[in-house]
Formats: sequence, C-alpha cells, structure tokens
Amino acid sequence: MTETQSLLAEYAGNGSETAFRELVARYIDFVYSAASRMVQSAPHLAEDVTQIVFADLARKAGSLSREVMLGRWLHRHTCYVAANLMRGERRRHTRERKAAEMDVMPDHSSENLAQITPILDDAINHLGTEERTAILLRFFEQRDLRSVGLALGGSEEAARKRVSRALDKLQVLLKRRGVALSTAALATVLATGTVKAAPAGLAVSVGTSALAGAAPGALTLLKLMAMTKLKAGIAGAIIAAGIATTIVVQQNAQAKIRQDEAALQQQSAQLAQLRADNTPPSTASAPGGNPNTPEELARLRDEVAALRLQTNDLATLREANRQRLAARPPAGGSSPLRTQAERMARMNFAKQAMLAFILFSQKHDDYFPTNIVDAADFLPENLRAKTDDFEVLYQGKLRDVSKPAETIVLRGTDSWQNNGKWARIYAFADGHVEVANTPDNDFSAWESRHIIVNPVK
Repeated sequence: MTETQSLLAEYAGNGSETAFRELVARYIDFVYSAASRMVQSAPHLAEDVTQIVFADLARKAGSLSREVMLGRWLHRHTCYVAANLMRGERRRHTRERKAAEMDVMPDHSSENLAQITPILDDAINHLGTEERTAILLRFFEQRDLRSVGLALGGSEEAARKRVSRALDKLQVLLKRRGVALSTAALATVLATGTVKAAPAGLAVSVGTSALAGAAPGALTLLKLMAMTKLKAGIAGAIIAAGIATTIVVQQNAQAKIRQDEAALQQQSAQLAQLRADNTPPSTASAPGGNPNTPEELARLRDEVAALRLQTNDLATLREANRQRLAARPPAGGSSPLRTQAERMARMNFAKQAMLAFILFSQKHDDYFPTNIVDAADFLPENLRAKTDDFEVLYQGKLRDVSKPAETIVLRGTDSWQNNGKWARIYAFADGHVEVANTPDNDFSAWESRHIIVNPVK
C-alpha cells in the first residue's frame, strides 16, 4: 500500500482530518491544473471544479477500493465535473471543429502548443487504463520513473517502457484530432505545461469545505466559511436566522415559566382556602359537640392526613418552580458567558469574524486585519458592535500559515466556569472554533501547544 493509499484509508476508516488535508495539499495543484484546462473559456470555474472534486472525494472515500490509484481517480472525476459544468456536448463540438481547422504544428511553437491543452485531457481519457495511469503518474503527479514503477508493481525499466508506449498511443489520439506532434515534443508539453500552482489559500478553503460537506447533518457555518464565492451578506443572514431562533426558544421558555408561576400561585391560594375550610372548630364554637368522641377524633385524623398530603404537594410545586427560575437566563448585569445561549452566540460571532477575516484578506493582498474593527465591513450589521469580545493573536498573510488548523487567530476576551473548570473560546486560521478548558483559568499551557505565528504583543 502506497503512502497516498494509507492516508486515504486513514481518513476513510477513522475520519482523520489531518490525513485528508495532507491529500488535498498533495493533489490540489494536480486537480486545479486539470480543471483550468477543461474550463478555459470560463477560468473562474476552475476553483469551483476543484472544490467539488475534493468534496466528492471526502464523501466517497469509504466506498473507494483500498488499492485505488488516487491520481487516476481524481483526474477522471475532475474531467467529469468540468464537463458537466461546461455543458460538455457544446464544448466538445466547438473544440473538435477548431481542432479540425488547425494546421500541422511545429514541435517548438509555444503558441500552437497552448492550443493543445483543451483537447489533452479528453485524449488522455480515451487511453487504456494502464496507459492513462502511466501518463498521470509520470507527468501529472510528477513522479520519477522509479516511483512510477513501484506504483505499477514493476521495475524502473518497465515503467520507462510503459510510459513510452503510452506517449505513442496518446500521440495517435491527438493526431486524429488534428494535432501532429513528435513523441519528444509531446513529452515536453506534458512535463512542463500540465501542472501549475493553485491560488494561495485554495488548499485551506477546499479542505475545510470538503470536510464540512462530508459531515452529517444540515448546512453548518463552517461550510459557508469555506466557500470561495460566498458573499458576506448570505452568511450574515444565516447567522441572524440562527440567533433569531435562539431568541424565540428563550421567549417560549420564559412564557412557560410565567404560566407555571401563575398556576402555582393559584394552587397555593386553593390550598390556603382548603386549609381554612378544614380547620377543626374549637370546643367553644361547637355547642353541643363532644371533641373527645371516637368519631370526632377519627374525622380530625383524616383531615390532618389530607392537609399533610396537600402541604407536600405544595412543597413539590415550589421546588419545581425554584428550579425553573434558576434555569432562566439572568437579567442585565450578570457575569459574561453565564448562559449556554450567550456562549453559543459568542461562538457564532467567532465563526462569523473568521469569515470576515478571510473576505478581508482576499481584498488586501492575502493579509489578515490587525483588529476586528478593520474587518467590520464584512460583518453583518447586528454584529459590528461586538468587536470587543475577541482579541487578534495573528497578523500576517493567510498563505504564510503552514498549519491553519493549529494556528490561533482570535482569542475570547472573557472566560467562564463550566462544571468546575474555566473555559475560553478560540478561533483558528482554517475557520474552526474551539473551547479550551483549564482548572485554574490559566490558558497559557494550552495556547503553547498551538502554533501562533507572529503573535500580537
């Protein structure tokens, strides 16, 4: 099993995000380059194709064979996705018509070689499985012949011959499409022009988006933050809807508590009336009655027992009401982050702030802002007054962050006690948010285990 297959198996079996991000880092240039070639008439779609391909990989990883050649699978799937987006039939017709009109190209004309790229991937897909695998390993994954031989289960010399045969067959396919190149010139095109660097930060965005898309459940904010084409207004609407839902739930709970209080007060009044009605008459007020008769004593004992039961019921209702009152959100002036609703709102703000930072970096040469106020224009209006809830720990370019999942960008200014421990919210460069816990409100040890590049003093 190759290292790539081991990483894929680790993600499929254990859900390891680290393994998947490593796969994305290894193949992002590969996939993006193939997508760029396939959507030349609409280059802005190349990033969308790349995101869809890796999202499908995250979703289908468990169903792939343990012996799968991942580069081959990614290339085929990239071509499939790009063809769907570009309405393949119309694009293929236009491409073949242009190819038929092309003259025989000189081997060393860079202008003519550039015209080959629209038909290159389609020709590769018409190769046999062995030839296609050899071409992709050698020129797209840019492996040496020894690595190609190991991947194909043969020697370096066997790999050399297989690559040579694959080039010959690819040359024939290209010639049928009106492109005549020597084998040497074709090898040069494949070696120098098939793979180019993806945009900075795309690997982080794609990894986050794909992992979020593979997780069960409804659409989460993490997915929204990872989408390259996401507008801040859409994300703000999602957050506002989530906060509004929380407020409605709290209002319903408070209405229920008020109803219970009214019912309890009514029951207390009824019990007081029962107690007054069942108060045994005194000897002086019962002329002719004898309180010492067995019948009168039995009646009094029954009344006392009934009153005790009613008193116990009253105590039970009072305790239930006390617990409901204790669970109500505190009024103004309470300690910060005391309630679960407040903590969830603060975490949602951290995620929204990271989205604002990412959008800010796209318009400022990949630099993160030095404070949250600078990114306020990318926050929904209802959150712009809460910029004091977090402090910025990382200033610099997003592309300079080598391990986004371990690099803290924002730290909450408040901590709170939870089940005997202290907790604080942190937001990371890849967009996810964590709550750290310590027994003594000292988070320095926890922070030291995470990478903080050029921290703010």
